[in-house]
Amino acid sequence: MDADHLSQRLATVASYVPQGARLADIGTDHAYLPVNLAKRGIITGGVAGEVVPGPFKNAQHEITKEALDDRITARLANGLQAIEPTDHIDTVAIAGMGGTLITQILTQDFDRLAGVQRLILQPNVGEANVRQFLMTHGFQLVTEQIVSEDGHDYEILVADCAEAPQQYTPEEVQFGPYLLAEHNAIFVAKWQRELDRAQVVLRQVQSAHEVPAEKIAELETKITEIKEVLQRVGA
Repeated sequence: MDADHLSQRLATVASYVPQGARLADIGTDHAYLPVNLAKRGIITGGVAGEVVPGPFKNAQHEITKEALDDRITARLANGLQAIEPTDHIDTVAIAGMGGTLITQILTQDFDRLAGVQRLILQPNVGEANVRQFLMTHGFQLVTEQIVSEDGHDYEILVADCAEAPQQYTPEEVQFGPYLLAEHNAIFVAKWQRELDRAQVVLRQVQSAHEVPAEKIAELETKITEIKEVLQRVGA
């Protein structure tokens, strides 16, 4: 992968960046996403934020190599601390982290989202945490997409700033309101695997010398929820 040939996961993230946006890509790694978007004339400029020195240097190198130093600024900073008011950022992308970490990043410097109109978030796990954050912090989900690549499933959540975001049911928070409605083959396969995994763990826990009742109840609830969804979508 390089800036001219994004992975399917990153290309899907890129597809939701509005024309003319000023983007902050948090956890940018090589800065492939902002460089790709700048080269294609999608973004007018932005920030490539990275907390780890090695990837930060990679991002700097990529930006300079493509002669984009005047449009994209690489910053070594923790999360949203990479964003300054003078950047006039209106779109933030955070991809390739766990959902808990994404929500921590968004929460700890929430004030730096002032002026941001769109969040494009791709958690590797813990998607429900991200949806819960959006729903309670003034961002309305506008679409979701699930893609499968190299044996992994990735959910991309897109949310726009809103005064009164729609409140979702626990099931919608867990499975994704848009993904539930579409229930495509990738979605069904993902949750079938999750069901199989939960059932294996339940059998292991039940056969333990000391059976933890709370864990069993938690697994049984999860299994029931997944079965209900799969049955409803005709899996």
